Amino acid sequence: MPVTSVTPAQQALHAAWALLLDQSDVIADSITLTLFERDQDLWERIGPEFRADVRASTRQHIRRGLRILSASPDLRAEASGQQENAVELWRDTGRRRARQGVPLELVLNAYTLGARILWEALVSRVAADPSIEVDDQVLLMAARTVWTNLDVQNAVLIDAYRRESARIQRQDLQREQSLLDGLIEGRGADPLFAEEARTALEIEPDDEVACVVAIHDGADASDSLAPVEDRLDRMGIAARWHVRSGVYYGLLSGRVPGESGLVDLFAAHAPGRMGIALSNDGIAGFATAFQLAHRAAETVPRGVRRVVSVSDRLPEVLLAGSPQVAPRLLSETLGPILALPKAQSQTLLDTLSALLHHDGSPTHAASDLYCHRNTVIYRMKQIEQLTSRSLTDPRDKMLLGLALMASGRA
Repeated sequence: MPVTSVTPAQQALHAAWALLLDQSDVIADSITLTLFERDQDLWERIGPEFRADVRASTRQHIRRGLRILSASPDLRAEASGQQENAVELWRDTGRRRARQGVPLELVLNAYTLGARILWEALVSRVAADPSIEVDDQVLLMAARTVWTNLDVQNAVLIDAYRRESARIQRQDLQREQSLLDGLIEGRGADPLFAEEARTALEIEPDDEVACVVAIHDGADASDSLAPVEDRLDRMGIAARWHVRSGVYYGLLSGRVPGESGLVDLFAAHAPGRMGIALSNDGIAGFATAFQLAHRAAETVPRGVRRVVSVSDRLPEVLLAGSPQVAPRLLSETLGPILALPKAQSQTLLDTLSALLHHDGSPTHAASDLYCHRNTVIYRMKQIEQLTSRSLTDPRDKMLLGLALMASGRA
């Protein structure tokens, strides 16, 4: 391979860089010391092990950089190999800093500081030795080389950092979702799993826990609930969301304001049918809270955007949890009414609903129905004859009320 001709200025410049090789560790330590002094509080929080890692990494970067900068053109092949190693070093640093949770801005600032201090060291070395014939023009070219290399370093590091951050985020999200699935499957009763979930989801032992369920029905729950998440965060409530079998659900932990308070928070942003249930046993009871919240959401008619709590929908939840009971309840109570022509059946069902709402009072029911009190009394007798139930008997009233709920007309 022919030897590339070297100008005197280039030779002098390579010689100047080479004179810094034995000072590489001193230059690197100057960089790390400046870093630690400039952001003292941050570096102290990060800890001594990480500071030692930064010191060793900076030394490695400066040594390799100087070997590349001091290589003469006749050693271009060797320099090329060094450059490839340097690129891999930058990638490794980007990945490692992402795993360590170091802010990207801090890493880029460190590289910029390193380039500046390295350039200043070269200028000082040339100024201190008059025998090195490097004029200002050559030093300017050297400066451009340093800053061009910095741009390449930053581009490689940013790409590696972001790729690693995305990978970590995917892993963290997958782990979080796996833990949430485990909790709704009842694994929270296992002390070891519960402790793992509390640690990973950052749930304190004395935190209150609640479950929110949103049944899709074609709506995008995540976008609709974004404003609520901001309010929850300001209230000190952490929310972790997941989708399972078409059901969007969340685990809330922290200073939870109770079911009614959560209903008020979510009411204006409901993407569809939503149910809320507190977990009386924290993490261990989250599976039960999920089942109850899901059943509460199912009691809301399709196409209706509404948030309900289990506490406010206990009778409906009981019926939803025993689907085989509802047909039997309907047949033994409202069956004869439902068998009537539609208009007559609807009139009697509306009357029954008004009577139950007013504790059997024909007068108050008549006001709601916009008809005469005697008309309500006549219809009430029809209902009692058809159902063989008395609207003065507490047990019969309870059964009729549950039957209305089971029919969807309550």
